Amino acid sequence: MFVFLSKLLPLFIYPLGLSCLLMMAALITLWKHPKWAAAPMAAALIILLLGSSGWVSKSLVRSLEWQNLPTAELPQAEAIIVLGGGVKAALRPRPWVELGEAGDRIIYGSRLYRQGKAPLLILSGGRVDWKGGGLPESADMAEIAQTIGVPASAILQDPDSNNTYQNAVNVRQILDAKRPPQKK
Repeated sequence: MFVFLSKLLPLFIYPLGLSCLLMMAALITLWKHPKWAAAPMAAALIILLLGSSGWVSKSLVRSLEWQNLPTAELPQAEAIIVLGGGVKAALRPRPWVELGEAGDRIIYGSRLYRQGKAPLLILSGGRVDWKGGGLPESADMAEIAQTIGVPASAILQDPDSNNTYQNAVNVRQILDAKRPPQKK
């Protein structure tokens, strides 16, 4: 249930979903209080105009990206972890896995591996059945990583997680299983 809500609720917060909710509110108020219907209609229009503006979206993304620039050379790590959400399954008529708008994460993860930043590439992501089906995203990302030159022996997969919380829990279990037992 949590996975369903975590995928469904954001749709009503995004500009299009929020505008649709405001337009429904405008239609309901139009029935009983026609003068009040203008406010939700105007709010829906403003949200759509701002949300679809390239200038606004680029400014928001840029402000987030500038906050997370690496300050120095990236250190060596135990593993490189790539979260799902960036690939589309190879379902007909698509002949092969396709990168989505967040698909650069598998490219950068593979690039870091090839630069020798970590000995393992952990790919985390299942596939929610009601969102298209197909192989788990981790398997699709593994196919892309191997095409880029990451050996299959360096790739570990978490094919069961459907949200970021599950990604974290499952990847921790994978890393704990790979670590040698600690001496007491």
